[in-house]
Amino acid sequence: MLKNTTLLSDGGLGTTLEDHFHLPISHTPLWSARIILDAPDTLQQAHLAFLEAGSRVLLTATYQAAFESFERAGYSHEIATESMRNAIHIADKARHQFCNEHLDISPKDIHIALSLGPFGAVLAPMQDFGGIYPLPYGPRAYSDSEENTTSFGDDIEGKSNSIKALTRFHENRLRVFTSDKETWDKIDFIAFETVPLVREVEAIRQAMTNMKEIITPKPWWITATFPNGKYPETRQPGGDHYTPSEAAIAMIHSSDNMLVPNGIGINCTALKYVPQLLQDFERVLDGNRKLFLVLQPNGGGGFDLSTQAFQEPEESDRWAEDLASLVKEAKTRGWNEIIFGGCCKTGPDDIKALGEAFNEE
Repeated sequence: MLKNTTLLSDGGLGTTLEDHFHLPISHTPLWSARIILDAPDTLQQAHLAFLEAGSRVLLTATYQAAFESFERAGYSHEIATESMRNAIHIADKARHQFCNEHLDISPKDIHIALSLGPFGAVLAPMQDFGGIYPLPYGPRAYSDSEENTTSFGDDIEGKSNSIKALTRFHENRLRVFTSDKETWDKIDFIAFETVPLVREVEAIRQAMTNMKEIITPKPWWITATFPNGKYPETRQPGGDHYTPSEAAIAMIHSSDNMLVPNGIGINCTALKYVPQLLQDFERVLDGNRKLFLVLQPNGGGGFDLSTQAFQEPEESDRWAEDLASLVKEAKTRGWNEIIFGGCCKTGPDDIKALGEAFNEE
């Protein structure tokens, strides 16, 4: 599917629904997944807007979708299952509507990626950037008054239980899609996004390994987030952060007979940090470019952890041009297959500009 191919993906679905379609979804239990229930036609229009902008990879509105987030929003297990599957069908409807309106483009040219956020995406407040998880998923829940930590330190049993719990979380959510053939057949990629913890990377790989006997293989990737250029997880409470290289190693190390993803990369991170992060990833791969690369940085001024808000873009912002140049340079260094697009605060106009910048000689 991806041999010697560079594919333009879409941008930030949640922020696009807010900024362009004026739907209030921030700080709700379901965020963009709420629109699957409340405004499916608008969700389809959002997908179409990205396709019109040039996207050929659509990420589904399932980033925050899990039984836990639906339950917190007051919905039953049955409604959660139906809604998560319906997100795939809405993206597929957009794919076919677009192709019916553009007869030179085949549905096979447009790929649907099942977007799966980390466990932190279903928490309140969200912890996809922070990785502060309650027991057994992490050492303690987020607190406004006490010191927060992502690390179990020397507690080996606690860390082991965390990996087991996170594996169950990701496996249970995958089964929603794999257990319905009509839904599963419409998915082209599985995208584990914004993963803030090394041990969650391991849990995701273990979940995919556990599922391999019962599902038709799909290309899949893991992308990590680096708020302020740093990986969220620390080795010890209050200690040093895991390095970007260590995050990349966790994605690809071949021990324990766990599956290795088809692609790795960086998402939900300010673009200014991505060049150095990509160099760190490349040092780990040591010239081996068998995996495909996924780059989906945030737009604008990035996310401010202290204010929990997105910053306004600077006057000199050249997000599209700078990312296009970065992708072109990556291809010269042996990345033959790349999926690139945007994350938070990137809308259809940004993606159109990105595609045009990349296609310029």
